[in-house]
Amino acid sequence: MDRITLPHGELAPMTTRRTRWREAGQSGNYGRRFADLISAGEDVDGEARLADTLLPRGARVLDAGAGMGRVAAALLRRGHDVVAIEPDEALVRQARQTYPGLPIEERDILDLGPGDGPFDLVVCVGNVLVYLADGTERGALGALRDVLGENGRILVGFHLRDAPPHARAYPAAEFEADLAAVGLRVDLRAGSYELHPANDAYGVWVLSRA
Repeated sequence: MDRITLPHGELAPMTTRRTRWREAGQSGNYGRRFADLISAGEDVDGEARLADTLLPRGARVLDAGAGMGRVAAALLRRGHDVVAIEPDEALVRQARQTYPGLPIEERDILDLGPGDGPFDLVVCVGNVLVYLADGTERGALGALRDVLGENGRILVGFHLRDAPPHARAYPAAEFEADLAAVGLRVDLRAGSYELHPANDAYGVWVLSRA
């Protein structure tokens, strides 16, 4: 059971949207879909290509909410020092089977602390933020901010419309208000990982400390 820390430090059960997604069998569907795409030789590196352009060679990268590890593995192949975290046990297992040697931990974003950094880039793509437990968005964004290096950045992407099952609606204006509240600024907003113009269907942001 996922847990959340209450104001006095005690832990209480927390149902994340990701938990409901997993319990509905969507975790397995997601894993199979990307396994099939990879086996078929399809291009699944769009997010990683954009992330790579934001980095010098050999940079330190955190993939937060890594799923079955495809983005982390692509950045590892490009020569970066990558750490991946993913709270879903089945997806962590699949990542280890698909990408032997990939450094991935079964861990939640809310468990991160300043001692886990510093990272040159945090990658948080593929609808991770819209599966957080209600009311934890600012806590998660603050945790990602806290592991950034001096000039570190965050790459975020999620559906603004037609979100996948059990995901929340997270309008761009609300997301950007949450960013400002935790001391992050928008350096770039686009509508795809190929940097098409911003739109109302999908949001991609590059963020840094305000």
